[in-house]
Formats: sequence, C-alpha cells, structure tokens
Amino acid sequence: MGLHPQVQSLLKMLESRALPPMEQLGVEEARKAFETSARVMSKAEHKVKTEDKKIQGYEKEIAIRIYTPEGVKESGVLVYYHGGGWVIGNIETHDALCHTVAYESGCIVISVDYGLAPESKFPVPVEDAYIAAKWVSDHSEELGIDKKRIAVGGDSAGGNLAAAVCYLAQERKEFEIAFQMLLYPSTGFEFTESYEKYGEGYYLTKGTMAWFRDQYLTNPEDTESPLAAPLLIPEKATKHLPPAYIMTAEFDPLCDGGEQFANKLKDAGVEVHYVCYPGMIHGFLGMTEFVAVGKKAVSEIASELKAKFNADVRQLNERENS
Repeated sequence: MGLHPQVQSLLKMLESRALPPMEQLGVEEARKAFETSARVMSKAEHKVKTEDKKIQGYEKEIAIRIYTPEGVKESGVLVYYHGGGWVIGNIETHDALCHTVAYESGCIVISVDYGLAPESKFPVPVEDAYIAAKWVSDHSEELGIDKKRIAVGGDSAGGNLAAAVCYLAQERKEFEIAFQMLLYPSTGFEFTESYEKYGEGYYLTKGTMAWFRDQYLTNPEDTESPLAAPLLIPEKATKHLPPAYIMTAEFDPLCDGGEQFANKLKDAGVEVHYVCYPGMIHGFLGMTEFVAVGKKAVSEIASELKAKFNADVRQLNERENS
C-alpha cells in the first residue's frame, strides 16, 4: 500500500520545520525536543488513577508511575519501559499510551523511568528495568496484582529492555514473567536491509540510531551481549522465554530486527503473535493525534494484553477444578 497518507502528511509537516537531527542537537536539547513533540503528538482520551513512586534502582532511585483502572482486583500488570534510544524519553512522553492501555485493558500498567544514557550507560538501564519488574513481583499483594500475571513491555529501546528483562528473569530465577510485549523493538546492532531501505526520510534515521548506540554502549564488546542485543540470547535460554506479542512497522529501520526476533522465538517453540503494520513508521504509537492507525494499534495492544491475562485465568481455573 506504500506509506500511509497520514504518515506522509506528518513527515512533510516535520520536514517543513527543518529541525536538525537529534545527533546534532545533543543530549539535553534532544530530550527537550522529544518531550515537546510527545505532548503534541499523543493524548489520552480516557485517564485512570495514577500514583508516582520512587524505588531504588541499580545505581540510584528511579521513578515509576502506577496506572490503575477503576474496580481492578487481583489484576494482571504490564511493566512498561518507554522508548527513546536509551537516551531520551521518560514517564511523561509515554503517559498517554500508558493511560490508554490501562483503561482499555482493565489491567494495571506501571511505567518505569529507568536511567538514561550517557549518564547511565549499559548495563544500568537493563538492571534498572529488571529491578523494577522484580519490585512489582515483590510488592504484588499491596499493589493488588496477581504475580502470576506479570507482563513486561516497551517500544523501541523499551522493547529491547523488556526482552533483556525476560532473559535475565530466566537466568536469575527470582520471579516469573508471563508475557512480553515488544513494540517495534531494537533487537540487535547490525544494519539490516530495512536500515538501508528506510534509514533516511522515515522519521527514525540510521544516523540517529548510531548516535543512540554510541551514547548507550560502554564499549564495542557490548554489541555482543544478549542483554544489549536480544537476538543473541542463547538458544537454550530462548525456548524458556515467555510468550510474546511483537509489533513492527513496515517503513521502520528496526523492522527486520523485530521480525527476526519473532522468528527466533517461534523456532524455539515459544508462542508468538507477530504483526507488522503496513504503511507505518517507527514511533507511530506516539503519533495518535495525527495518525489514526496509531490509535487503533494502541487499542489492539490493550486487547492483546487483556486476552492474554484472561486466558491465563481460565487456564488456572481449569487446572484447579480438574
């Protein structure tokens, strides 16, 4: 179908503003620009009760925001890691998405403000993400959460962290993750065919991704760590990873990596629902004020989460009654 007309219009609008790429802005200005853009591009039609907390992270305290729909009891939970190349983004830039997913799924969502690079380089964001998920499991009773229904998820760099947390949880065996939601995730450091095809002119550029990686990684050897590149998770561990919902966008440099990770899980026997949104670009879930498909996709994420958790409850009840 080609690039969606609404995406074409949005890209033309962004091009007319003639803003320099993030790698030319520098870290602080890039963060401010992304926050300003997020406030304009995405808004929640419905909101749920929120509570902000601080918890101890790997090196310092990190913030979390708990989104609780009305009337939830023994809820499933999505621990959510925002996107932004491990460098930009925060709880506020993804507030609308988290409100919407919580409201439409009826599940608690907990958004995590993990440490950002270059101040917090790899593996600190991974460890922050893991600590936050473990904190949710450890505090499940007071949060009103069913600890057998803990999902982790995120978009872009956040999807990368979610996949890494699943691997760490499997290795450390301190708590269990029931489900992973990876939304146009970064899964490796090779410049694949989709990078070559869509690495310029489609919002996220090859140059910006290279800059993000330079800020995030501590040394070149980090590209070979499965905690930084989930495509490198060992085969013997892959088969024990939780079921996954993996979403990609057709005109996204990261598209190939997301599809490759979905196939890696499928080949290992893991249950995977993979979907590629035609005509869409990286970040479209945060462009819902301009791209109607973005709203539809966020609703489908909520439906996927709700269906997964309801199926888990049914299976648990069947086992208990058998």
